[in-house]
Amino acid sequence: MSNDRLIIFDTTLRDGEQSPGASMTQDEKVRIAKMLEQLQVDVIEAGFPVASSGDFAAVKAIAETITDSTVCGLCRALEKDIESAAMALKPARSSRIHTFIATSPIHMKEKLRMSPDQVLDQAIYAVKKARQYTDNIEFSAEDAGRSDLDFLCRIVEAAIDAGATTINIPDTVGYNIPHQFGELIKQLLHRIPNADKAIFSVHCHNDLGLAVGNSLSAVLNGARQVECTINGLGERAGNASLEEVVMAVRTRRDVFSCDTRINSEFLVPSSALVSSVTGFPIQPNKAIVGANAFAHESGIHQDGVLKARETYEIMRAQDVGWTDNKIVMGKHSGRAALKDQLEKLGIHFDSSEALNAAFKRFKVLADKKHEIFQEDLLVIANESSACSEIEDCYQLLSSEVCSRTGETPLAKVTLKINNQELSAESTGGGPVDAVFKAIASIVPLETNLELYSVNNITSGTDSQGEVSVRLEKDGQVITGHGADTDIVLASAQAYLDALNKFGLNLNREHPQHSGV
Repeated sequence: MSNDRLIIFDTTLRDGEQSPGASMTQDEKVRIAKMLEQLQVDVIEAGFPVASSGDFAAVKAIAETITDSTVCGLCRALEKDIESAAMALKPARSSRIHTFIATSPIHMKEKLRMSPDQVLDQAIYAVKKARQYTDNIEFSAEDAGRSDLDFLCRIVEAAIDAGATTINIPDTVGYNIPHQFGELIKQLLHRIPNADKAIFSVHCHNDLGLAVGNSLSAVLNGARQVECTINGLGERAGNASLEEVVMAVRTRRDVFSCDTRINSEFLVPSSALVSSVTGFPIQPNKAIVGANAFAHESGIHQDGVLKARETYEIMRAQDVGWTDNKIVMGKHSGRAALKDQLEKLGIHFDSSEALNAAFKRFKVLADKKHEIFQEDLLVIANESSACSEIEDCYQLLSSEVCSRTGETPLAKVTLKINNQELSAESTGGGPVDAVFKAIASIVPLETNLELYSVNNITSGTDSQGEVSVRLEKDGQVITGHGADTDIVLASAQAYLDALNKFGLNLNREHPQHSGV
């Protein structure tokens, strides 16, 4: 591979999903993987196959679907993990096995209870075992950022000799500082005799807010793969943000001697899809994909931009997926127009039934809202796809809420469950609370509400409200979504969406929660 090419390794579906409350269904993962493929991500880390039957099935489904990107499965340096990953990845047109073991003194002593020599032997065994299934092997030294440099050189050299083609150096706990982390990469490339036989990669966490900075410093010092996630999603404070890494390298070509193959026009749609699926909103001032990323309110800034865009904008909004021309659809728009607009946003339907479901939702919204924008269309597509994967779901037939000043709100809901209509009434601290309690009296799953979040999708008083509800039951955490111009209805939809998902096998019991 040319040294001017930077490989983008996306781990939204693996490390990103390990964010508390970010669990995704198999269909949601496949939809995101398809978007990542349109984004032209080089490697998609689809999951941790040995973690659960659900993770295995999702990795296998993605391996069967994706044709342009390499599909990767994560595994510990254990035989059963590697075999599970190999089986899940078997249908892939291009596959990679990613195996890892911790190398820092604290991890080896306190977590693995292994000596450095034992860790070295296990790493060599794992790489050789993985080579039996594919010649595309990535080895990660977990917590490399806090590892002894001499030992790190030994284990990396041995892993390359054993057949690893990519070496990943993770800052697992976000401990490093950019100049320090860049120097680490420089030293490894200089000191390891066979370093030229592998691509060096980095995987940085954001505990100190330095994940992107550390990743870019590593690139400046010779790393040619960055592991990152859409919106910086990930455990604890998250990972390096894909959109920020990509656009930093592309915008500052005077500094970086490499570039990615990312189709940056899909950055905003990818961000919106991941946000919608996970229920994690994008902060308005988020770089690249935030609503205010290309907004100007200061008079001085506005004057400068109107005279010459480059005075205050270092990138074109259109290059990352924003558009100056708003997409406006209305009640008179047809199915073909909806399909055309969604395809421009990177959304394709596998069947006419899926398109019809989206068009039905579009028409319902068009009767409530005069103008429908790009953001509305993304939500419509996601909600339609999410509904199609749930069978025998609880359906909301009607909701009546009475809320008067000085009186306790009262709600009556009617649900359809297995072709049977059931109704219930309840009071609550507010209209949403009353609706939730009424639903809970019909569907007594005894869940705990961990999150209730409302975000406006577009501006204006007729904007849809997108509601995310996170429920917990017996250690299983599920997120539900709903969208409507009526916040109470959106809330009921989100609550029922989460309850429905408890009927799917979403439990993910990772044998290795710390990942890399």
